[in-house]
Amino acid sequence: MVDHSMDTEGQASNNEQGDKSGLQRRAPLILLNVILMALGNTGGPLLVRLYFRCGGKRRWLSSWLGTAGWPVILLALFCSYLRCRLSGRHTELFFITPRLVLSCAAVGLLTGTDDFLYVYGLSFLPVSSSALLVSTQLAFTALFSFLILKQRFTAYSINAVGLLTVGAAILGLHVRSDRPENETRKEYYVGFALTLAAAALYGLILPLVELMYAKAKQAITYTLVLEMQLAIGIFASSFCMGGMLLNKDFQAIPEEAKEFGLGEMRYYLVLICSAVFWQFFFLGTVGVIFCVNTLLAGVLIAVFIPVTELLGVVFLGERFSSEKGMALVLALWGLASYSYGEYRQSEKEKEEKAALDHRNVQIA
Repeated sequence: MVDHSMDTEGQASNNEQGDKSGLQRRAPLILLNVILMALGNTGGPLLVRLYFRCGGKRRWLSSWLGTAGWPVILLALFCSYLRCRLSGRHTELFFITPRLVLSCAAVGLLTGTDDFLYVYGLSFLPVSSSALLVSTQLAFTALFSFLILKQRFTAYSINAVGLLTVGAAILGLHVRSDRPENETRKEYYVGFALTLAAAALYGLILPLVELMYAKAKQAITYTLVLEMQLAIGIFASSFCMGGMLLNKDFQAIPEEAKEFGLGEMRYYLVLICSAVFWQFFFLGTVGVIFCVNTLLAGVLIAVFIPVTELLGVVFLGERFSSEKGMALVLALWGLASYSYGEYRQSEKEKEEKAALDHRNVQIA
């Protein structure tokens, strides 16, 4: 009995050491993905808002840019495939199955719709206010995770939902101090409502992606995740491209470029950078989730909220009112509560698994 116990402790110690050494080996990749997340999560919203502030009016075009950078994933997939071939390992050209492609198509259409709602809202709102409202997606994620994945509400998640709701309400009740000078109260409220709708839809998309992973019936590797992200990006950008065709955005681009406040060349530079930065965000998020966990990705997104607000104030000259500061504190408090609750739940599951493994070894 004592010998079995010692073996179990040794196995647990080896597992912990393996996890630590694995994290150390992946440290450069983790750092790269964190940098990509930082660039995309802060630069993406700023570039979208800059586009509208300098005379851009094409919302379908701006929505399309959110996922049009999907060819970048082809480069990552090619590098992964080449690395496997050079190491002498046989690898399939594609891991994604037709069933997963159909699931990605559905998620891609939802993502395209979400991009349009987000961009439409950001065309009326300061980027600092939009960042705060987008943080409410955590509340919607908790709700849809409960409905779709049967994940239970905890005291921490309920606290987070309440704090984020109050923060959004504070912004909504103080329109005068936050509304841009060239926009009406009605336009502000339209932007407010559409941004909340985008947050709600994104809160639905995340549990659907998790459900898609669970129903995949195959090992979820980093290459497969990239292929799924590629498929989602293709369908999302195709959806937005359909809107561009109906709205005749392609014909309007040359004229809009000539009238752009920063000049014609910078107009195209803003569009290209917007597509690249948003793809940085998606690639970085997928990488952090794969290398570490979803919790770290959520914490990093929360950390970037005040950074995005500060950049909006510095580079776009947006006002930072006391109400916005209060909403920021509530948002960060809610995100911290949710993250701590997820951490506690994760540690509890690890302890239960270790106890179960210990009992199985004793029985053996």
